[in-house]
Amino acid sequence: MRGVRLAAALAASAALFAAPLAFAQQDPYETYVKTSKDFKPVKQDKAWALKAFPSWTFMPWYAQWPLGFDDAAGKFQLANGMNGSFTNRGGADRIDWINKFHLRFYMDHTAGKGDLHQWDSLNPSQEKDKAILDQMHGNGMRVRPLNAAMKAKLEGIIRGSIKDLKGSPWRGAYSLDDEIGWGHFVHPSMWQITDEPDAYVNWLKEIYGEGNVPKRDGWITYNDVQPKLQEWSIATFDASQLMDQWTFNDSYWNNFLGDLVTYSNGVDPATPCGYVGGQSPNAFGGYDYAKVMRKIQFTEAYNAGNSQSVIRSLNPHNALPNVTTFFYKNTPDTIWQTWYYLANGNRGMIAWVEKWFDGKTPKPWIAEVAPTWKEANEKIGPLMSGAEWIHDGVALYYSHTSIQLGWILDAQAHGKTWVNRNGEHVLGSSHQVRKAWINMLRDEGIQFNWIDYANVIQNGVPADYKVLVLPHTLCLSDAEARQIKAFCHSGGTVIADYLPGVWDQHGKGRAAGGALDDMFGVKHDPAMKVGDIFGERFWTETDQDANFGYTSYETLMTKNNTSIKDASGFDKAVRKMGVNHVNTYGKGKAILMNLSPQWYNAYRIAGGEASAKREVFLKHVKAAGATPWVRLQDAAHKEFGYEITCWTQGDRTIVFLFSNPEITVTELGGGNAAGLKTGKVAVTLAFAGDLKDVKDERSGKKLGDGKAFKVDWTRNEAVVLSFAGQPPRATAPASAPAKAGL
Repeated sequence: MRGVRLAAALAASAALFAAPLAFAQQDPYETYVKTSKDFKPVKQDKAWALKAFPSWTFMPWYAQWPLGFDDAAGKFQLANGMNGSFTNRGGADRIDWINKFHLRFYMDHTAGKGDLHQWDSLNPSQEKDKAILDQMHGNGMRVRPLNAAMKAKLEGIIRGSIKDLKGSPWRGAYSLDDEIGWGHFVHPSMWQITDEPDAYVNWLKEIYGEGNVPKRDGWITYNDVQPKLQEWSIATFDASQLMDQWTFNDSYWNNFLGDLVTYSNGVDPATPCGYVGGQSPNAFGGYDYAKVMRKIQFTEAYNAGNSQSVIRSLNPHNALPNVTTFFYKNTPDTIWQTWYYLANGNRGMIAWVEKWFDGKTPKPWIAEVAPTWKEANEKIGPLMSGAEWIHDGVALYYSHTSIQLGWILDAQAHGKTWVNRNGEHVLGSSHQVRKAWINMLRDEGIQFNWIDYANVIQNGVPADYKVLVLPHTLCLSDAEARQIKAFCHSGGTVIADYLPGVWDQHGKGRAAGGALDDMFGVKHDPAMKVGDIFGERFWTETDQDANFGYTSYETLMTKNNTSIKDASGFDKAVRKMGVNHVNTYGKGKAILMNLSPQWYNAYRIAGGEASAKREVFLKHVKAAGATPWVRLQDAAHKEFGYEITCWTQGDRTIVFLFSNPEITVTELGGGNAAGLKTGKVAVTLAFAGDLKDVKDERSGKKLGDGKAFKVDWTRNEAVVLSFAGQPPRATAPASAPAKAGL
């Protein structure tokens, strides 16, 4: 009988995994993601993008530039490593100067200013400012709705802006506008984005399927949801109308931008187009990066909410020019910023020129950092042109609907003052959990990629990953769950921190338990309510109203927090559920931690000893075979906070060693280091196997062959080595994804 039961079970399992097509035909959401314009990318060819914007470029924004644009100014820029420039909505008056000094440039406000970023152009008085905020929080229409007439208007501006510049051989990219969004930055916004008739209804039919569209009574706001958070159980939880509205706005917005990008390509086929002033992944403003990165060809995004790691991961072949903003703080920080962003695959900086001069005399710090900027644009930047990222077999899952639901749960503590909530990248649970996972991996010497929900639904989890981490992945569709289970069943390891897929992609609680409960071998009780989660008062780990202006992670994690702290040093999510549950699923392993990693943000600040608590999470990553192939030998507390990134470039591998400190940033820009270490230390880079033809790319010195190389490292700079061939323990080459069948 035992053999009969086993055979029957195996047959049933095989039948489930043999029928992905049938499921696709029955699942309108899966069909939507695979066929909708929402996920169709604009042109993103690698060779084309590299030809337009090939290497590291430092582009001053001339806010307070006293030198003018004569020969002396051009020579000053080049002598100090400023090899780029910018123009503003045209720029025919400056183009001859740019061409003469061979300055790669981008054009800002190619689509004008006032429609995509509507705020400044309205020039509101204080009273009018408040009136617009009130409109944003309500259920009305965007001050300037997007529609066919708006698109025609902006296309006319784009055509006029480009006409005088497209003859320049030094144009690198066009920015539609700066700090854009369907609201105001990522401030809580509830209004509708378009007055186009039937646009929302038709979109609902697309994602739910014809005949399955739920009844919608008007357009709602958070005021319609927030009071219910104390009443709902998982089974009765339904934030779908609000989340669908935000998701529709994101889709309409990014499609609108994609159409403008494509139009720009028609006017000038040789030049990428996108925008600058990009914000963190967020519920508001259009910052679903699964959509963003399919609709643009150039971006400057502020490194808030770890947006740079998301962009780097979702940038196909690292082809599209992604740059960062630069604000001066001090000389060591400026040098560190240059190396940090180069090591993470950035293509340059847009620098805010403010208080750089006394009259027309450059301040001394410019001469101090000039050698670094020159080295970046003359030596290491060209070396990195076309290089592609090497990961260590770990994928982090990007679930945008989980970010949306996270905001709904986080803002519960604010009550009616949710309208004033800002600083999502320092408050939001999804943001802080992402940060903790990223830094736990980096501090362990393990590199990763983000993979987004659309790519997983379309293609499955790529087989070159050993581990899939689900950070704060509260929401999952059935289509995503099938692909994740297929990856695990085929031999992958899946690790979730807490409440994975307990809600669906619309923000509705799952009445039968979490979408992955069978894989994890657990049962999330659908009767759970707010009192069963974390500190009982809120659905979230931290009281983000009481901690709105917190000054330390320790404060954030302790003030008004009554969560159960596990012996590992991390807070339990479901209070009555065990922690660190490991389940065998097919050939793979599924681990549900039922712990939030947020405390790691505090432990990391405390230093190397406290940060060792990450082991409770990372032991499962390492057990799956995702281990570093290069690290600092005998690294101790004084070296803590180092990071290593690796890139493949032709027949060679490039290795960066640099510091990964805390980063301070706002929605207006930044990216400066906090607690940056300087000084020089002697370290040894140890590799898992023998290397051939190792070279110090900064000094040009040949280091020969071997497994370990002693180098001097200045902590706010980078060590840059290269060697022949591939890493000694590289991850397997990309191959066909696991097939979904559950």
